[in-house]
Amino acid sequence: MKLLLTSGGITNPSIHAALVRLLGKPIAECHALCVPTAQWGHPKCGPASVRGLIAGGPAWRHLSGLGWASVGVLELTALPTIGAERWVPWVREADLLLVDGGDATYLCHWMRESGLAGLLPSLPDKVWVGVSAGSMVMTPRIGTYFVEWPSAPDDRTLGVVDFSLFPHLDAFPQNTLADAERWAADIGVPAYAIDEQTAVKVVDGSVEVVSEGQWKKFGSQLPGMP
Repeated sequence: MKLLLTSGGITNPSIHAALVRLLGKPIAECHALCVPTAQWGHPKCGPASVRGLIAGGPAWRHLSGLGWASVGVLELTALPTIGAERWVPWVREADLLLVDGGDATYLCHWMRESGLAGLLPSLPDKVWVGVSAGSMVMTPRIGTYFVEWPSAPDDRTLGVVDFSLFPHLDAFPQNTLADAERWAADIGVPAYAIDEQTAVKVVDGSVEVVSEGQWKKFGSQLPGMP
């Protein structure tokens, strides 16, 4: 897949331009599937926030509210009960997946249970736009700092990329650079701390930071860095 891993979505012209390049056509011509599943695993999310995402409410103007040709909903918890013959064509026909935040370990669990994780290698041209947990799920692990789902066996996630992410840098009192440095010291892999104006683009193993804000690298062999 082509990955655009963000903290806060498509929040500035640079990230917007990167997304359009990944898609190969204007946003208004693209059909998106919105994945709210991670929200159910986080104690601060629920029916109101899921509705906001699906409806493209003001808080989601940088994701589902960007002006897509269409926005559908792909709820991963439902997929095991309806059969792959129904939902796999939905994924293949969409231009991209918009994957919202919440708890990345919960999202990881349902990506595996639903079969979506296994489908990803067959989707080399599909675009994945993640926000927060929707980005973190693609990393090897998120650190216990970000695990909110009580049933999570550990902090491991899919490992599609070989670096970890610390999102929402300086967006919350508990997400300072000092917090990110303590988190990175225990994560065991290269990592990025990114703010709401930053994204990490990954295409065919090539990694690029797209930012109009603040970010920091951790680890001596971080992909895409000098």
